[in-house]
Amino acid sequence: MTTTADDVWKLLAELVEAQKETERRFQETERVLKEQSLETERILKEQSLKTDRQITRLSQEIGNLGGKWGRFVENMVAPACETLFLNRDIPVHQVSQRVRKRLDGKTLEIDVLVTNENHVLVVEVKSSLSVDDVKELIKNLTEFRQFFPEYNHKQLYGAVAGIEIEEGADKYAYRQGLFVLAQRGENVAILNDTEFQPQTW
Repeated sequence: MTTTADDVWKLLAELVEAQKETERRFQETERVLKEQSLETERILKEQSLKTDRQITRLSQEIGNLGGKWGRFVENMVAPACETLFLNRDIPVHQVSQRVRKRLDGKTLEIDVLVTNENHVLVVEVKSSLSVDDVKELIKNLTEFRQFFPEYNHKQLYGAVAGIEIEEGADKYAYRQGLFVLAQRGENVAILNDTEFQPQTW
């Protein structure tokens, strides 16, 4: 069978059309892929924002829980102080919570303040008590009379309290002359033995 010039031109025309169709399909595929890529990017961005919002909400809830936990601990410790220190010959006339005083731009906050005619006792309350917390209380005790000169005529003692006590924190506090309070069952108890002599500040 002989191929004529017309046949060649016809084949070339078909080839050009096929090339155009291939380009059209390629462009269509590119457009679809681009749209899919944009959609994927949009979905990932939305998911990232959603995750960020969830993390922020969770952080707030944990912060609120920490505050509630601290108040729970203080509400256990404060009532217990009335009887605990009476057994150590420190009668309790008044127990105050979250006592705050400002002086020269600085603030001193006391978790629980126990007073009677002759004594004042500062209690630092933590859900988890560490050696650093003990050191912080000692610093507060050295500054206490500057902030609360109305108690200058009274003997000043310190105490730390915690639901959990990190290793060594109770022994360190004991050596510094501080009372150590901790949860025992459903109650709060003084861990110091009967030979303990509290430091006066």
